[in-house]
Amino acid sequence: MRHPDFPSSVAMLPAAWQATLHLRFARRGERTALTERRHRGPLLVQKPLYPEGAICHAVILHPPAGVAGGDSLEIDVAVEAGAHAVLATPGATKWYKSLGRDASQQVRMAVGEGARLDWLPQENIVFDDARVRISTVLDVAPGGSAIGWDAVVLGRQASGEQWTRGALWLDTRIGAGARALWIEQSQLEAASPLRTAVAALDGLNVLGTLWAVGAGATQELAEALAERLPYTPALRAGVTCLAAHGQSMLLLRVLGRHMEAVRHVMTDSWQVLRMPIHGVAARPLRLWAT
Repeated sequence: MRHPDFPSSVAMLPAAWQATLHLRFARRGERTALTERRHRGPLLVQKPLYPEGAICHAVILHPPAGVAGGDSLEIDVAVEAGAHAVLATPGATKWYKSLGRDASQQVRMAVGEGARLDWLPQENIVFDDARVRISTVLDVAPGGSAIGWDAVVLGRQASGEQWTRGALWLDTRIGAGARALWIEQSQLEAASPLRTAVAALDGLNVLGTLWAVGAGATQELAEALAERLPYTPALRAGVTCLAAHGQSMLLLRVLGRHMEAVRHVMTDSWQVLRMPIHGVAARPLRLWAT
């Protein structure tokens, strides 16, 4: 029975998840250990894995498998000096119809001096009528390095669903302390003319961004990577070298019609960049083969 003091539209809204996850990685002898792991709500990690020997791999799990209106996910990652961590997710993050409420994810990552981080989550799938806020903040100390990506699919392509209603906010900051290398704040409405404008999304529904921060992020590396990137009506990519305050980064942007093709560009680019950025050979994750 509905409570007489509440409108039916409010009384019928499902309860929202408020979840947090705090991870800390530190060097212990010759390898990296997961030294702190705290969570509240449905966010956690599996047992640390060591497929590359000394490098610590962790898989972030969100058991509900999707994010609904009103849900809030917060992930804090610290990689201490000299440590190397690889973080991934086992599947795509699904952003469900929001029922008028925003859903959000905030990721904050701090990489210490001489530390390395690979942030390699699978894509975000934005359902029709979803309202999604994704915030990413990366802080890299001198001598540290980080490679990471995010990808967004507008609409459930596998089900033939189009993204006709809703909104997407993307807020990203990469830098060192108060000094920023790159700041991007964008808002995309489902009905925005930017979705079809030639100078914007040009009708493509998959967006990918890859960033690589470190001393190895040079203009020469950007030019070498650019030679491998596609540029077709259904798949296009470009890379830029940014430098400020004694730090540098490469920024790769990808637009495509299908997630598989965008994923291939991003994983191939990661494999090219890992040695010059981290000084470590690339080894594709087993998750990508499942």
